[in-house]
Order: sequence, then C-alpha cells, then structure tokens
Amino acid sequence: MPPMRPYAGLHVGIAGRVLAGGVAAAVVAVLLVAARLQADPRGHGTHTKLGMYPCGWVVAFDKPCPTCGMTTAFAHAADAHYLEAFHAQPMGAMLAIGAAGVFWGAAHVAATGSRLGRVGATMLGGRGLWTLAALTAAAWGYKVLTWPGASG
Repeated sequence: MPPMRPYAGLHVGIAGRVLAGGVAAAVVAVLLVAARLQADPRGHGTHTKLGMYPCGWVVAFDKPCPTCGMTTAFAHAADAHYLEAFHAQPMGAMLAIGAAGVFWGAAHVAATGSRLGRVGATMLGGRGLWTLAALTAAAWGYKVLTWPGASG
C-alpha cells in the first residue's frame, strides 16, 4: 500500500514553485525599474528615460497610442502616487497595482507551494481577457480625450 499523502494535490510541485519564483522576480524587476524612474510631468514619455525612442504615434500624428502613459503610470504608482498614475494612464495604474499583487501572490506560491497561481490563471481566461481589452480601450479613449489640444 502506498504511503498516505493527505495534502497531495493541494500544492504545486517544484516546477510550479520555480516558475512562480521567476514570475515574482520578473515583476519585482519591472516595479523596481519603475520606482527608479522620474515620471514625465506631461503624463507620457517616461519610457524615453530608459533609452527608448519617443512614441511613433505621438511623433507622426500628435495623438496617443493605446499604451501612451503606461510607463509614466507605473513610475507614479511605484512611488505611491496613485491619483497621478491614474491621470497619466488609467490602465497603466491598474496594471501597476495588479503587478504588485501578482508579485506577492507569486512569491507566496514560490515559498509555500500554494495553488493560488491557478486561481489567478483562471481569471485571465475568457471574460477576464475581454474585460482587460475593454478597460484598455476605455483607458486609451480617456488618454485621447485628455491629450493636450484634444478639444481644439
């Protein structure tokens, strides 16, 4: 008779724990970079401080792209300036706060073997992805409406 394992199936294996540790490390790296950035006061363009080129949409059309302001929002959120983060890019603010939650959840899974990650993964299926897409589109609309010169 095989030995009894009363908690078998309630925890992830070593591969899942290593994966969760990798996710936690990647997310904390993004948040640490964001914390070191000085947010651009225009509400977009902070990514250029990382050596990236200015947004092609802004250069070509003087209009924001769907992700304009995300790096700025992350920089504000990493400094706990949540209102400024929301004003820069609402979806970016939500993603930054969500990233912090993902870090803690992934670190918990890595440390304990909890199946919490599976709950999070199921939230990203079907309706979860459509909800994220709708929120991203709404945030882009907000950015377009609040873009300098949008009313003129």
